[in-house]
Amino acid sequence: MTSATKMPVFLACPPGLEKTLQAETRRLGWKKARSTPGGVEFFGDWTDVWRANLELRGATRVLVRIGSFSAIHLSELDKRARKFAWGNVLRADVPVRVEADCKRSKIYHEGAAKERVERAITEELGAPISADALVTVRVRIENNQVTLSIDSSGELLHKRGHKAAVGKAPMRETLAALFLQECGFDGSQPIYDPVCGSGTFVIEAAEMALGLQAGRAREFAFEHLATFDAEKFAELKSDSQESTDLQFYGSDRNAGAIENARANAARAGVSDICVFRQAAISDIECPDGPAGIVIVNPPYGSRIGDKKQLFGLYAAMGKRLKEAFKGWTVGIITTDADLARATGLPDLQNGPPIPHGGLKVKLFQAGPL
Repeated sequence: MTSATKMPVFLACPPGLEKTLQAETRRLGWKKARSTPGGVEFFGDWTDVWRANLELRGATRVLVRIGSFSAIHLSELDKRARKFAWGNVLRADVPVRVEADCKRSKIYHEGAAKERVERAITEELGAPISADALVTVRVRIENNQVTLSIDSSGELLHKRGHKAAVGKAPMRETLAALFLQECGFDGSQPIYDPVCGSGTFVIEAAEMALGLQAGRAREFAFEHLATFDAEKFAELKSDSQESTDLQFYGSDRNAGAIENARANAARAGVSDICVFRQAAISDIECPDGPAGIVIVNPPYGSRIGDKKQLFGLYAAMGKRLKEAFKGWTVGIITTDADLARATGLPDLQNGPPIPHGGLKVKLFQAGPL
């Protein structure tokens, strides 16, 4: 398997947002990318894999299919796994973790399947097995067909590498990026988050506006594969920034949250265009300049225990937005349609349920106000 070999590449994302990730993937040049349950697929080589990890903002991980074969019993799995050319992808000096998933197959014991593949890798290649290895081989057995994939990302891609401070119920950067795109954000509009917490929406929008690479500050599992070419990867990485006259705004009633948001923006290198201030919902002010997008992930009942207390908060937020944010559009992420409607915002429309923090949330959109 050479660096130019075309392989099926799967970009994982939260179910319900596949079309949004597909649109982002196509914008970045993979024109034949297609959505599929749980993500997006395209054919690409290892350079495409590196760039997808580096540049895509909505993908949670990038999986690469490296081989497949049929097997109807464990001895056949053992034999074929031993014949697989692991050395074309894995390195003998890098620890590997194996995960197995079996569905509708005569091989149904996931632990036994995992053990056979681990043994093949260690005895045929010499690579050690470790439960906390950065490199993961995924074995999927479905309808007696064994598919081998490499998780090229390592840690989930929402870990951009520069966010040290987080608050309660944080929004992952990958999900924030997809919600921003769902709201029509393309880098040309200001963003305001009135419950900004650690600043995820604001910082993500600022990075998008500057054209910064999402994974510029982190390590990836593919850097430890036999297929990795450090010089070619270095050519893909860029320190360049696009120019913008916009600023991106966040406020929160909690002083500690504002301090965290400012620190995170500084680590991300976007503090010059991010403005954070302490303010309650009822005291938020519309910034000078063109109308943009208000996007907010406010508290909801399942997060604080009593939904009834929140109707006043949502009503106050809606009232203040209608008073002060004329011409702006609004995106609200919440679990509860009644809370969203309590804002009194006009033409409120909602998207599909999206998993977030063990719950199902929806993006409610309204406006222009």
